Amino acid sequence: MMDIAKMAGVSTATVSRALNDSESIRPETRERIKALAQAHQYTVHAGAKNLRSGENRTLGLVIPYRADLPMQLTDPFFLSLLGHLADAMTAAQYDLLLSRVNADHLDECAALYDSGRVAGMVMVGQWDHHDQLNALAKRRVPLVVWGAMLPDQLYCSVGSDNFSGGFQATDHLIKRGRQRIAYLGDFNSGEAKFRFEGYCEALRNSGLPVRPELFIQSPYTPLEAQQAMHAFCNQGFAIDGLFAASDLIAINAMGVLNARNLKVPEDIAVVGYDDVDAARHSFPPLSTIRQPLDLAARALLACLQEVMRGAQPSSRQLGSELVLRAST
Repeated sequence: MMDIAKMAGVSTATVSRALNDSESIRPETRERIKALAQAHQYTVHAGAKNLRSGENRTLGLVIPYRADLPMQLTDPFFLSLLGHLADAMTAAQYDLLLSRVNADHLDECAALYDSGRVAGMVMVGQWDHHDQLNALAKRRVPLVVWGAMLPDQLYCSVGSDNFSGGFQATDHLIKRGRQRIAYLGDFNSGEAKFRFEGYCEALRNSGLPVRPELFIQSPYTPLEAQQAMHAFCNQGFAIDGLFAASDLIAINAMGVLNARNLKVPEDIAVVGYDDVDAARHSFPPLSTIRQPLDLAARALLACLQEVMRGAQPSSRQLGSELVLRAST
């Protein structure tokens, strides 16, 4: 900046104000200084600017990991949410820092804020550690969570109506005449638990029995979903419908059914969850529950901005929508 000031015949303070578009500098002087800066490849160091101004324009996106659960960032749902959040943050002139923390130690993400690396964070999922997230809220760490609304929640969350989504998916299969409907996925925690509860309620609402032998425990990963589906089929239970807790495992389940000469939807109708791009291009195209991730990204950012201003925004639950395709 001293070099630019010397070439322009002005003070370094004038250069600083000109490059920050201060109206206290005459337009012709601003343009002359900007032209010199561009010609000599001078750029403002964002980190130094933040330190001087006290303003941090970097937000964190935290996607936890668990050592015993081989879930990758390449999961289509993560990629879709990441893309929508990046678009929303860019439009609001924020930078995005992607970080991963151990899912059993969600409180470790506080270091990102304490060190000044980010001004606030969006975390994807609650990972059975609602208590740790409440503790972060008590510490006033600026955090918003993509996840379900839980009892005694002190932090702000944004999520879709997972119970309604599970109910809609299962009710659709029932209305298509399916009577023996299996559930594939997690049914003990997080958002999947509510999807499973919606599945059970739809069965009860239609007078069908809730049969534990048709619950197929599976993580959200392709290989493990295939293994779980093969193991279930080996037990010989006859089903005519399948609701999977994500599109990724639904598509892999359809591959297993096809390998066993079971036709979708003629023999077994299948519904997934999320409406990722791959659902449109699977064979057959997958009926699914759409989560409005574009709206979710904007809501997450808006809530986080409120939290960073010291407010306590209410948690938001977005709708979920059944999308019909050839798999049903």
